[in-house]
Amino acid sequence: MRRKNITEKTYHGNLPGKIIINLVLAIFSITCIFPAIWLFYSSMKTKSEFFENPIALPSTFHFGNYINVLQKSDMLLWMKNTARNTFLSLVLILLIGFVVGYFVARFDFKGRKLLYSYFLLGMLIPIHAIMIPMYILFTKTGLGDSWYTLIFPYTAFGIPISVFLVESYVRNVPRELEEAAAIDGSGFSRTLFSIILPVCKPILVTIGIIQFFALWNEFTYSLILLSDERLKTISVGLTIFKGQYSTDYPQMMSAMFMAILPAIVLYFAFSKQIIKGMVAGAVKG
Repeated sequence: MRRKNITEKTYHGNLPGKIIINLVLAIFSITCIFPAIWLFYSSMKTKSEFFENPIALPSTFHFGNYINVLQKSDMLLWMKNTARNTFLSLVLILLIGFVVGYFVARFDFKGRKLLYSYFLLGMLIPIHAIMIPMYILFTKTGLGDSWYTLIFPYTAFGIPISVFLVESYVRNVPRELEEAAAIDGSGFSRTLFSIILPVCKPILVTIGIIQFFALWNEFTYSLILLSDERLKTISVGLTIFKGQYSTDYPQMMSAMFMAILPAIVLYFAFSKQIIKGMVAGAVKG
């Protein structure tokens, strides 16, 4: 009874603090969600309704702006180009990052620290600092203005963080897993992709989601390395909805909501995996 009373006093004593913390977290969550909600219902407004009161709900919900976006622009083509670039780049980032991160974590070879430092250095270089050299390089080599052009810079900038996170994660995976697999006659490749890869699934999913958002929304290199209208990505294509003297904001918001919808769906589909990866990385680190 005494222990129960102490527990109840402790719970009730902390109750005001818990309420305040939950209230703060709820407000913070609303501030994160509201922009997407505002973007959606603003895309349902007419131009006059939006300028009359940008915050208010529309008088009637209609999808005319979405129909105009699909009819008057190459939105589906932009999404296709962006999806292709993102998918191929993600495959290379995860594959190369996993293999290199594993080797750096598990093997002590000559030049290991130098190699690892080289990848870490890639995380410190701002992408805007090498725009001009990158443009000159792609122009001189003839790699620019092709369907595969963006895959090179996307992969190059995504590998460093992938190697860093995989190396930190694999370093804390017990070596006994590989030793047991070797005793059972498993080869190196089979051990790497059948045993270590599933173990690293949480951190790889986390890397994949983080890189997906970065690649899907990338603008700089899409603008400077591509000039062919058929190769435009979503981020560059959205700029056509902004006029020189006036802008149809509801129509532009319709295009923006269509652009962020795949990212929203992907995040909610893999939210549990993201949390698992972050928690696992925090505990192991």
